[in-house]
Amino acid sequence: MLKPLALVIALCVLATPLGFGAASSAPGSVNIYSARHYDSDEELFERFTEETGIRVNVIEGKSDELLVRIRQEGELSPADVFITVDAGRLYRGEEMGLFSKVESETLNDRVPETLRHPDGRWFGLTKRARVIAVSRERVDDSVTMLDYADLIESEWEDRVLIRSSSNIYNQSLIASMIETEGESATEEWCRGIVANLARTPQGGDRDQIRAIAAGEGDVAVVNHYYFAQMLAGSQADQEAASKVRIIFPDQDERGTHVNISGAAVLNNAPNRENAIRLLEFLVDDYAQETLIRDTQEYPVVEGVEPSSIVQSLGEFTSDSVNAATLGANNAAAVRGMDRAGWR
Repeated sequence: MLKPLALVIALCVLATPLGFGAASSAPGSVNIYSARHYDSDEELFERFTEETGIRVNVIEGKSDELLVRIRQEGELSPADVFITVDAGRLYRGEEMGLFSKVESETLNDRVPETLRHPDGRWFGLTKRARVIAVSRERVDDSVTMLDYADLIESEWEDRVLIRSSSNIYNQSLIASMIETEGESATEEWCRGIVANLARTPQGGDRDQIRAIAAGEGDVAVVNHYYFAQMLAGSQADQEAASKVRIIFPDQDERGTHVNISGAAVLNNAPNRENAIRLLEFLVDDYAQETLIRDTQEYPVVEGVEPSSIVQSLGEFTSDSVNAATLGANNAAAVRGMDRAGWR
């Protein structure tokens, strides 16, 4: 899917690497390949153009498809900036050698160290917490604290709901556990999750919440913003979400696992300075507020408040694992999940 701001082109049109046309190499342009699909992002790009005069061109698609396209385009790629969700996907681009180092005092000052690449190859734009959702009807109100580790206890047998092992959010959760607990202990946790499943892993995070509401299970691991979006969504989504409450896990231990959406400047960016300027714009207060308005994510910049719905979920302590390790440990995470029988 393509959402152009300056001109219209089809993602599948590859007659030349310069799919944006001649305007893509103009001094007043910046070209984005984005796996984020939100109207608020488009609104921000328009604001950036108004403030700077720099024209923004956007191609949207799936992360892996965009990364492959950038690699195939090579030195002639028009891409300046790659935007995606999940640090694991950023790692894939890093491993492909597509991202350049960026030195920016603005980005280093405003993006916490744990939410950016140690060498400046990518920077977090928003945060998402991997939380535990529980049934209001079948989980006692006295259960106000749960850790990820608790979900493999016998009391949760046949009660756990979660997405498949192919889901990048689960892979990154497991990768963060490997960083703090080690591969062996994390694999045992995966085996415990498989043993306690209420059903075969299926669907997305919203589907896990709907399954709790329907009585198919009592507890699920989900990203917080899906729940928040349902609270702000259709009547059916609101009704399902009303039967669920959220617990931030591991508050006495390592903290709740946090992932990011993030952006990188490409090695062959034809408009490198404009690309860095865009990234710096995306971490100012106005942009941070806009990025999270529709998505119900958390800002990466301290002092910027999340939405009222997200604030209603309560405060929490996040883990201190650098997001870069989520990708570095991804292969080990996938191997452990496979050995555990997590499908």
